[in-house]
Amino acid sequence: MLMQRAVTRSQRRESRMTPLHWLVSTMNRMLGVVDIAVLRRSEVDLLRRFAPARASSYRPTALPPDAEDYLRANNPRLLELKQRYRAFNGGVMTRTRWTDEHVQGIKLTHFRGDNPFIWQLRENNQLQYLLTAYYALLNDRLGVLQSGEDELFGVHVFDVNGQLKVSRDLLDSAAEIAFLDRALGIANWAGETVLDIGAGYGRLAYRMVKALPALGSILCTDAVAESSFLCEFYLRFRGVSPKAMAVPIDEIEQALSRTRVTLAVNVHSFSECPIEAIRWWLALLEKHGVRYLMIVPNASESNRGGIELRSREATPDQHLDYSAVIESAGYHLVTREPKYLDFSAQAHGLSPTYYHLFERR
Repeated sequence: MLMQRAVTRSQRRESRMTPLHWLVSTMNRMLGVVDIAVLRRSEVDLLRRFAPARASSYRPTALPPDAEDYLRANNPRLLELKQRYRAFNGGVMTRTRWTDEHVQGIKLTHFRGDNPFIWQLRENNQLQYLLTAYYALLNDRLGVLQSGEDELFGVHVFDVNGQLKVSRDLLDSAAEIAFLDRALGIANWAGETVLDIGAGYGRLAYRMVKALPALGSILCTDAVAESSFLCEFYLRFRGVSPKAMAVPIDEIEQALSRTRVTLAVNVHSFSECPIEAIRWWLALLEKHGVRYLMIVPNASESNRGGIELRSREATPDQHLDYSAVIESAGYHLVTREPKYLDFSAQAHGLSPTYYHLFERR
């Protein structure tokens, strides 16, 4: 009797199916014995929507006036920086990740897209963005999200609730600034200077200026000429320079001699450098008496999801623990926190790494 009722229910379901649904259902039953299934186009589209991408990409949005003319490979300022960086001596210029070929993955006019600066669709999907956005809304005490996202320069944007648009640029910046406020009370700092090592195009500096009006200044430096070129442009375009300013690598020593820096931040940069370059940076911080150092490693297997600090050496699978280098420069670990204090967000949010804060003895 029970079997007869089950068959009847199954027949009723199939009678309501369209011919396409019936065909797909029948084929899936037949193919199930060999662990194969047929998907409808709508189901494939849904999977694509929530599946991480595998390559660089950008949103082809309109550019601000004059941006296309300035953001070109033969811009005299870019050519000048590249020449100066080639002539600069020091271990910091030893590259293992940021080779010329790697830099070619950045489209100058759409430098905020998914590229070597910030992976946005690779390893991340829309559900992760939504979870991270709602976590940020609950923890954005300083109002970093209020700086908003205008979708310029190719950045990938997600609509959260019809009122808020977010990008990984915005969400990562909100999380990093929130950590610095929890650990150091940075919202109450007045006149202090921050150094951003490996600043990329300056996304964190821009958000810090907007969220922390009492802060003194932010120096953005990078060992990649294209990064400094884009950072100069972006901070000027956002109207936050000279409070936030790009400092070319061959001028950073002079800048630190003139300005007392309280905090240095390194976000996803040391994980892509050889230990020789990391040692150069730490010697510089030690020499100029920088008190605090925040490091955000890549959330990779080599770093155990961001718990450990490892470099990237000559071969992609060679990584060295640089904790001893940090200690030899006089820095000791003050705190290490997961990027998200909520267990579910840390398990499923965007790039769930760890934040490491060091203080010089």
